[in-house]
Amino acid sequence: GRLRHRRRPQGEEVRGGAQAWRRPQEEGVARSVKAGLQFPVGRIGRFLKKGRYAQRVGMGAPVYLASVLEYLAAELLELAGNAAKDNKKARIIPRHLLLAIRNDQELGKLLAGITIAHGGVLPNINPLLLPKKTAEKEPKSPKKAAKSPKKYALFCFEKKEVRNLF
Repeated sequence: GRLRHRRRPQGEEVRGGAQAWRRPQEEGVARSVKAGLQFPVGRIGRFLKKGRYAQRVGMGAPVYLASVLEYLAAELLELAGNAAKDNKKARIIPRHLLLAIRNDQELGKLLAGITIAHGGVLPNINPLLLPKKTAEKEPKSPKKAAKSPKKYALFCFEKKEVRNLF
């Protein structure tokens, strides 16, 4: 015999093919939401599979990798935000990222081989190039400052020495 289609009530949508026999499915929950992460677990899993790092990729691998990447990003953004705040800026620029990485021991070790475009360099002056500080004590009162003896240098060219006289 011939199959008869059921009559649809007025207002019901028409579904054709395989959809006519399927029950309406509930919407799935993203793995990022299940793991409580902001980084996309599904996309990272797709990249792991597409990159051919191994023949098979386990279910926990993209979740773990997403959580590690999210932690590193949060750490770096916090330090870069502090660097921006120290420079009285509201926006993080590459310079702030560089300062955050190079001033943090662990991040500096992890990202030692990278170059950040428009990051600049860490401010560093060799101590030998800095002017020498004199270790003179300042007098306590201005009256004593006026009465303090002046230093004179006596040059003896015959003995080739310099003596300080008080």
